[in-house]
Formats: sequence, C-alpha cells, structure tokens
Amino acid sequence: MASIKPLSCRCWASAWTTCPQACTTWMSPHPHSTWSGSSDGSRRRGRHRLAAASGALMGLGAVLAYAGHRRQVAEPPGPALRPPFPKYTRAEVACHRSEAERVWVTYGSDIFDITDFLELHPGGKGKILLAAGGALEPFWALYAVHGQPHVLEILHGYKVGELSPEEPPPPATGDPYAGDPPRHPALKVNSARPFNAEPPAELLSETFLTPNQLFFKRNHLPVPTVDPATYQLQVQGPDGRPLSLSLAELRSRFPRHEVTATLQCAGNRRSEMNAVRQVKGLEWGTAAIGTARWAGARLRDVLAHAGYAPDDGHNHVCFEGLDRDLSGTTYGASIPFRKAMNAEEDVLLAYEMNGEALPRDHGFPVRVVVPGVVGARNVKWLGRISVGPDESQSHWQQNDYKGFSPSVDWDTVDFTTAPAIQEMPVQSAITEPVPGATVPPGDLTVKGYAWSGGGRGIVRVDVSLDGGQTWHVATLAGEEQVPGRVWAWKLWQVTAPIPPGVTHLNILCKAVDASYNVQPDTVAPIWNLRGVLSNAWHRVTVTVERE
Repeated sequence: MASIKPLSCRCWASAWTTCPQACTTWMSPHPHSTWSGSSDGSRRRGRHRLAAASGALMGLGAVLAYAGHRRQVAEPPGPALRPPFPKYTRAEVACHRSEAERVWVTYGSDIFDITDFLELHPGGKGKILLAAGGALEPFWALYAVHGQPHVLEILHGYKVGELSPEEPPPPATGDPYAGDPPRHPALKVNSARPFNAEPPAELLSETFLTPNQLFFKRNHLPVPTVDPATYQLQVQGPDGRPLSLSLAELRSRFPRHEVTATLQCAGNRRSEMNAVRQVKGLEWGTAAIGTARWAGARLRDVLAHAGYAPDDGHNHVCFEGLDRDLSGTTYGASIPFRKAMNAEEDVLLAYEMNGEALPRDHGFPVRVVVPGVVGARNVKWLGRISVGPDESQSHWQQNDYKGFSPSVDWDTVDFTTAPAIQEMPVQSAITEPVPGATVPPGDLTVKGYAWSGGGRGIVRVDVSLDGGQTWHVATLAGEEQVPGRVWAWKLWQVTAPIPPGVTHLNILCKAVDASYNVQPDTVAPIWNLRGVLSNAWHRVTVTVERE
C-alpha cells in the first residue's frame, strides 16, 4: 500500500473561517502516487517520466507520446483496503490556489493536489495555475485530448479528496468550440478540439490549387468569430504608438498583391516518424500541405506606412492572432525583419484565398502568408504586429516547432538550444496509388507532389517501382515562377510498366530542389521527439492483381 504523507495547508486569513477542515494538517492517502515516501532522486526520475507521459500539450493540441516513459504508479489497494477520501466543500478547495497552500483542483466530484505536477505541465506552470482552487473542466474543454484514459489515469494519481455530497454541481461549461465553422466531410480529422484535419492524399494531385474546403486545417485554439466591419489590425510603430487599420483600409490604402504559395505543417508525414519511434504530436499523414493563390497587402508596405525602413536594424517581426485560450493568451509567432521588408520575399497580409474571402478556418479576415516558411509562422486571424530585437515569446515560437537530434528525448531536451523552424526542407510524397491498393498488371501511373522551402524550386522527382533498384524521372506540372521565388509545389506523375510476375510493388519517390538538396532515404536518422520536418523518401506498397 502506498505510504501516507502528511501535508500542511495554510489558507489566507480572510478564508480561514470558511476552510476549518482544509486549513489544518491533513493526511493524503495518494493511493496511486509515486511521490509519497520517495527520495529526491526518485522524485526527479518520476518527474521526467511524467513529463514525457503527461497527456496533452496545452497550446499544441497534441498527445504526448509516452511509450516506455509511462508513469509507473503504485498498484492501488482494493476497494476494501482503500481508506475513504475526506470530503471538502468548493470553498475549502478554493483555499488551495498557490504552492504555499498546495494547489488543488476538481474534476467532476474528485479533488486533486497537483502541486507536484506544476513544473511538469507541458503547457507551462502558469497555464495549469489558472485552474488552481477550481474546476479543470473549463480549461480541458479547450483540448479534448485531456479526456483520454491515460491523462485521467495520471490525474487520479493525485487524488486527495472528494466534494461534499451537499455541494451543488458547478455551472455548465460553455463549449468553446460551439462557434467553429462547418467542415468538409471528406477531411480526415486528427483532432476535433481544436480542429485539425487533412484531405485524402489522392485528392491533392487532382488540381494545382487546393480547393479551400479541402485545404488542411491546423488550429491551435477555437476559431474566433471576427466581425469584418469592426476588425482593426494593430501595428506598433517605431515610436511605440500603434497604427490601427480596418479591413477596408488594408484593401484601399495598399496595392493588392497576389502570390501562389504552398503551406505545409511542420508535422506533415509525422506518422512515418511514429512508425520508427513514438513522437509527440498529431498523427498527420502526407496531406498536411496545400497550395493556394493568396491576395492581400504586402507586409513591407504596411510596415513602411507605420514608419519602418528596411535598414532600421530591427531583428524580428512578431505576430499575434485573435485566437486565444481562457487566460487570454493568443497564438503568436515571428519572422526575421529582413524577410518581412524584402519585396522579393512576397510576405502578405492576406485577405483572399483562391479568389474568395479567407475562410474562417484559414484566418478570416486577415492572416499572414510567409511563402517558403513553415506553416506555424503564417499566423491566422491576425490582430497585432510588432517589431523589435527579439523573437516572439509565444510558446509556439520558443518551446515548439523546433528540430532536434534523434538522441534527444524528453528527459534531456532544451528548447533554447535549437532555432525556431523557418524555411522548410525539400519534400515529396506519393498521392496515387494509395498505400495497400491493388493495381492491375501492365502500366502503372504514379502521382504526387514535391516542394521545397525558401523559394527553391523543384528540378527533378525520381520514382522507383522496385524499392530503389531502378528509377524513372517524373514529369513535373505547375505554375512557372521566378527563380529564387518559387513558392508553389510541383505536381508530378510517371507511367512505367510493372515487371511481369511481380505480386507486390514497393514504390518510392524523392525530390531534388534548385540547390540540389535531396531527401534523406530513411526516417530513422532524422527522427526527432516532436516528429517535425519528416521528409524521407516516401514509400507506398501496393499489391498487383494476378493476370
């Protein structure tokens, strides 16, 4: 049976009269806890394991892969041996809002002391402290992944009590996603809350421009509802005073500029890294990528209007979205100032996508489009722009969307040691045939896409039907763009005979960009704990019908 550890609790003087039971020394049974009676060293090891296993990343909407790191909990005693949990009122729980008083939260009718978990919370200590002394439900509603069994198992390791039966139920929590827009039924949903989905890969090669409804959706928070009539973009000027621009002013004051650009999520093809070793993040296939014709004002024109010049010596341009969590924290990211001010980089404040107003899922009414750069920097629902010496301090710039060596794990990772991903590496994937398909003998047509970041166009795609023993050069199709500013993908296809007597084909593709960068042949050497930048040769195995 787990050892029992006494914990002292001090309430605020003003709350003492309402918390007589909770404001005295109490005994915590902690039937599942690894902390009670453990040494400092074993606590640290347990904390590393728990950090890797803690369920969901606040702000990422991603499941932590905890594989072999799963928290080792003490076997709970049977119902007959487990002592009854003490009962507390909500007022008594509310006394526990800081580490000095121990941090308590409720979930349903159960009470948990999460003080020892504060430093382990993947979304940061500050986020979890927002629920201190109260209910988890309003916060967990933002990320449905919290309701998964392993997350609840971890939480129950911290149970210290139950709400008094006389306590009325809390007010019903509003659904923060109730206002999300409808989505196309063909999308494969990787996460419903927040919504993240990709189209069937075979639809990507049907058209050069990806239809808006089928363009992959990558949201970190609920989709905000923005009134275009009252929308105001705040741009911090060099003197610190903000410039405020309405949607109508963005359209009328600045020349409309168009750019055809591919956007790709950093986690595209993450599922292939999971096949090597479990990573943390959404299980994206090959379709977290799409191409659209974007239109809007150049960012450099807006910054110049606000008073900035290309040679001002600033380092970064920071963006904040209008999507926010319950604490008011917004999604944020940044790009280098020199990129923002360079006319040849084509950075837009876009208000149109494929000839239509931006769909809500894609940033209506205004989003940033940074061609050649990872999707995470293309901030949607843009609310504020600032310029300064430092990168965005957003979680998504500082503690996510960075690549690490395969040797780095969640016990050793230090996000300050890696730069934030900006330009993406060369990429290609097969869209047809789909994995596991059965194909007729004879000639086989293979289709796919290829793209490289930084404006580096695709010069060649090689395709093999026999696992890499022989290769065929694919035919490329797509919009012609200026060298060095090739922001859009190439669609490719090749038709080749299936060797007679073959029952299975191992189809491979690899792309070469204008700098002669080529994809690595296998996933293992580029594996990383976040599963980003997955760009190894793509492999599809199909069965050949018997003649």
